[in-house]
Amino acid sequence: MSNQAADGAAVRHVAWLYRTPEEFVAGVSEYAEAGDPVVVALRPGPLLGRVRSDTVTVLDLAELGRNPARLMPVLRGFADEHPGRRIRVLAELAWPGRSAAELGEITRYEAMLELAFAGVPVTIVCLYSEAELAASTIFAARGAHRRLLRAGREFDSADFRAGTDGPSRIGGPLLLPLGARSLAYERDLRPVRALVGAVAAQAGLSADRRADLVIAASEVAANTLKHTAGGGAVRVWATDDEVLCQLEDSGHITDPLAGYRRPATDAAAGHGLWLVNQVCDLAEIRTGETGTTIRLHMQRSVTGTGLPQVTHVTTA
Repeated sequence: MSNQAADGAAVRHVAWLYRTPEEFVAGVSEYAEAGDPVVVALRPGPLLGRVRSDTVTVLDLAELGRNPARLMPVLRGFADEHPGRRIRVLAELAWPGRSAAELGEITRYEAMLELAFAGVPVTIVCLYSEAELAASTIFAARGAHRRLLRAGREFDSADFRAGTDGPSRIGGPLLLPLGARSLAYERDLRPVRALVGAVAAQAGLSADRRADLVIAASEVAANTLKHTAGGGAVRVWATDDEVLCQLEDSGHITDPLAGYRRPATDAAAGHGLWLVNQVCDLAEIRTGETGTTIRLHMQRSVTGTGLPQVTHVTTA
């Protein structure tokens, strides 16, 4: 890990392909001993309990990691708490069982990290377990990172693909299933709320999460009416695992970090997508000059939302 030392670049962004829990714990310990502020964001599981240092801030991604857009402002806030110091960020968002949509949003999140931390002295290490993850996920990680770390050695990724599209285009078009219920809206948002609420209720979504999805869909639809000349369309459907709501309009979101950073209290815009990412399990955004599509996901088996508190793990 010695070659992870700061080299003068503001943002260093690396994918760490680790093979065993022991390798992971030893590596985190070495980062902690470097003396810089360190934050480690980990999936639920035994590794959480094995990271023990009074210099490491640990985040449990049980809730925070469901939607990667929730993690970005927390990590940026950690950097803002240590102005002028190089911080170390280690995050493991990809774990077995994540859906294709979730993995796609993780890729988009990682594509925006350097933009979100522009000018901040930070080393960002994205964690991938080679022993557990599918080969396709590891290949995607290799393609999304210029630098890789494996077995203590850092090197250039031969598979890195410098993207020509913006982060909002990552993942390709969002295809609709047969049977989605849809309607067009121009001025009145009440039919949008009614349709989303009805499909969510029929799918058995809890009252609180049903209300959250209605609020999120209403926020996106309100943005359509505020920022475009025409109206939009909403489509809603349910799968065995989740309820999905897709909204489409002719607008173009020009800020790639929209929804990924906390807007100022007095900001005139930016609150809608921020709220969407706080209450939905996932929000997929595809935007360009021809229009914008936003797909909202709410898992049927999750009982509540809310962000966990940051905890400091101390030596036993």
